[in-house]
Amino acid sequence: MPQIAARAILVAVATLFVSAAPPAWAQGSGPLAALVDALAERLAIAEPVAAYKWRAHAFIEDPVRVEQELTTLREDAATEHVDPDYIARVFGDQIAATEAIEYQRFADWKLDPAAVPPAPADLGAARATIDALNTKILSQISLNWSLLNSPACADSLQSARDQVTRSRGLDNLYRRALTAATASYCPAQPPA
Repeated sequence: MPQIAARAILVAVATLFVSAAPPAWAQGSGPLAALVDALAERLAIAEPVAAYKWRAHAFIEDPVRVEQELTTLREDAATEHVDPDYIARVFGDQIAATEAIEYQRFADWKLDPAAVPPAPADLGAARATIDALNTKILSQISLNWSLLNSPACADSLQSARDQVTRSRGLDNLYRRALTAATASYCPAQPPA
């Protein structure tokens, strides 16, 4: 029972952290900026997760956790009246981009073991934050569903990527990860 209470507290704290965190994009930014900013925030969670996995000698890829996340997100998408296959695709891209960041960190630390940051004791807090950010991202997708399925999507998405990249000062790795994570956001539009 104490473990359940501790997890509930972690989820509550993570939710507060995510909802209270100031957005990196300025007011007056494009309509997809909040979505892309939440995604960038989600990608940043790769850092403590990679440190934990490095120190625990754990695998980067966790297919069981991925399947749990995607199943939950598909169910949540149906509740939000958003295509569950679309959600599985975009979150699959996000997970692959996050894993790419973790692989890069492992490569960096293999070459410079002294650069490994302290790791969290476990992944409980990171997973609670991930779950809260996934909810935030799904909510933003639902809110912007019409735009994401319109011809204006690609330009709006690129504008949001540029805004978030500048405001968060993303390096090359995170710019590439952000592009990969948003690759399926705009379904292909039929030729005019």
